[in-house]
Amino acid sequence: MFKSGVGFLALFGLGWWSLATSAFDGPARPVAVVAGCAVTVGLMLAARRILPASAGGPFPADRRRRFHRINGLQWLLIVVIALVCARAGVPVLVPPLVAMVVGLHFLPLATAFEQPRLRVPAALLVAAGAAGLTVWLADGPDETVRLAVGLIAAFSLWGMALWTVMGAASAAGRDEGGESRGVTS
Repeated sequence: MFKSGVGFLALFGLGWWSLATSAFDGPARPVAVVAGCAVTVGLMLAARRILPASAGGPFPADRRRRFHRINGLQWLLIVVIALVCARAGVPVLVPPLVAMVVGLHFLPLATAFEQPRLRVPAALLVAAGAAGLTVWLADGPDETVRLAVGLIAAFSLWGMALWTVMGAASAAGRDEGGESRGVTS
């Protein structure tokens, strides 16, 4: 299910979507949550169906160590952000700052996995954090901060998951048909 990272992208996208929908009141929120779950499940099922069995196999030891270091540092920074923001009385800043850290963690991952396209979600997640900080600095309500960060981050991760699946589908179409069908990855 987690072939080529699609499962992780889809699930973390759902987490950001849940943050965004926390800004909603009334019946809109459960509808939005169900829609987010449907997108997540759809992406995971598409990855299972379309990506080759070899996708997302075990990493060589050196890549695995690098991956663990990058993610360990990311989680350490997230914990520090949460603690500092809580102590400073500005928990609203946790999502924008976390989005920036998550975005920045994609940069070394792009190198470790030899996947330059991971720079795209890196830039978009940093932009999500910047959008949230901008809303906060403009004295926008906490709900708007969460909505801005959550929507941009969710669509960034889901978009990357879709890009991965569509790239594999396009490659499979070229392999089967002997030529490109006009879809690029």
